[in-house]
Amino acid sequence: MNGIPVLHAEGDCIARAWENALIELHTNGCRIKTQYDKPDDPPSIDATMMVTIHDPLAEPMIHKDFPGGPEDLQEYVMEVCDGIKDHLIRDPNDPSDTRWEYTYHQRLFGYDTPGKAIANQIDIMAQKLAETPYSRRAQAITWKVWEDNDCYDPPCLQSIWCRITEDAGIPYLSMNVRFRSNDAYKAAFMNIFALVQLQKLIAEKVSAIAKKKVHVGRYCHLADSYHIYGAYFREFEGRFLGALGKRTFEQRTMAYEDLREIMEEARPGILEKARAMSRSK
Repeated sequence: MNGIPVLHAEGDCIARAWENALIELHTNGCRIKTQYDKPDDPPSIDATMMVTIHDPLAEPMIHKDFPGGPEDLQEYVMEVCDGIKDHLIRDPNDPSDTRWEYTYHQRLFGYDTPGKAIANQIDIMAQKLAETPYSRRAQAITWKVWEDNDCYDPPCLQSIWCRITEDAGIPYLSMNVRFRSNDAYKAAFMNIFALVQLQKLIAEKVSAIAKKKVHVGRYCHLADSYHIYGAYFREFEGRFLGALGKRTFEQRTMAYEDLREIMEEARPGILEKARAMSRSK
């Protein structure tokens, strides 16, 4: 192929699809430098990747080899869906403010355009889909062309698109997500898990408005650059690839339901941690 490879992976659940996507990337991705390489780092493995998850809420949802733990995952879900770190966004009018450029929650639930009212894009999507389930216009974006072309850390997530179809009279909300850049090993699992929770939230919002149960349908994750950085090839090959031949898929994964109580109990501590981050600024 001339150019960046276009790869595909799929799975019945989050854990299997993420694992399959990493294997496919490692096997068929190309080698390319990044803007973050140190002089001795090998080139990253990269590809344009489409990951399809047929039943995003199916178990096992958790892969044991994602770099993090249950509390890390819960914290990220709360960051994306609840906005617990929106207060850490920098003041654009203060050059000395070095806090974050954005959060995904703020861009999705409180998109602000100069001279315009703040837009809760998720609520707008839900309203559109409740009124016209087959609409092609139910989407939310993160990119701000007047800011992000020049900022130090622009958002990787670019857009979310949803549509509802029926199967045997049962409505299902499918979701497409596009990233311009996605760290396949260090970030993608948590990105996908949190965005599936957002998909579930959108389906619930549509259900409440339409007064009809809308189920979570398939999830499609498209990354223009889905990559493994050369700096952690050794960790990836030892921890992730090494586990493939030593443990069964069942041993490499676990049910979200088995972790749900632990993750929910972590909420107060996570909220206090987020508040402490604010005080430290």
